[in-house]
Amino acid sequence: MSKIEYKDLLDAGVHFGHLTRKWDPRMAPYIFMEKNGIHIIDLNKTLACLEEASNAVKQIVRSGKKIMFVATKKQAKDLVAAEAQRLNMPYVTERWLGGMLTNFATIRKSLKKMSSLEKLMKEDAYKNLAKKERLMVSRDKEKMESVLGGIADLSRLPAALFVVDIKREHIAIAEAQKLGIPVFALVDTNSNPNEVEFPIPANDDAFKSVSLLVKAFGAAIEEGLSERKRDKDDAKLSEEEEAKRAVDAETQE
Repeated sequence: MSKIEYKDLLDAGVHFGHLTRKWDPRMAPYIFMEKNGIHIIDLNKTLACLEEASNAVKQIVRSGKKIMFVATKKQAKDLVAAEAQRLNMPYVTERWLGGMLTNFATIRKSLKKMSSLEKLMKEDAYKNLAKKERLMVSRDKEKMESVLGGIADLSRLPAALFVVDIKREHIAIAEAQKLGIPVFALVDTNSNPNEVEFPIPANDDAFKSVSLLVKAFGAAIEEGLSERKRDKDDAKLSEEEEAKRAVDAETQE
């Protein structure tokens, strides 16, 4: 992973927080100064937090677990969806359905329904339906896909969440807390960093800032996936060598 430098954060405007009157005092340890009525985030803290988060997420992914990306705000949703798709990770970028984590059994039923609608639309029986019925099936599938499409392959709860803007995604955060699922998140000066296990102090509104940090987090996940593949390859090689030694030993007998 090409290491992010202080200058990269500066260029992307990661340091610009909210107006001082909108701040959450619990963000004080991550604030460098106040300038023209705006809080300036301490980028050295951002770098340190990003490194800690990257190391932790690498280990989670290396063990074969999934990270769910959550970002429903306009300036973040497309790039978050693209990064999650690239890494084959689940994501929510349209709307967080209440109970998406805490009532996962019901969500799985909805995913099964979506899958069966998809199958139905490929069958001859669908073509034989009346035009109005076909339209209803198609609309049902589109509606479900817009909300659940990013988690279609999720068969069990994710091991962690990556969130952009914890104030906006407070329902997702609350559900994760209830289930003890750790949260990695971009946390701006108007938020409470104590709500998440791995806060990354940053401007969570500017596209350049969000883009830089989402890609940096994605790169850490990518490293974890590579390490997992290497672990698997090494294990396979060891098994093959063990089997070969066993065969050789039998031959010699």
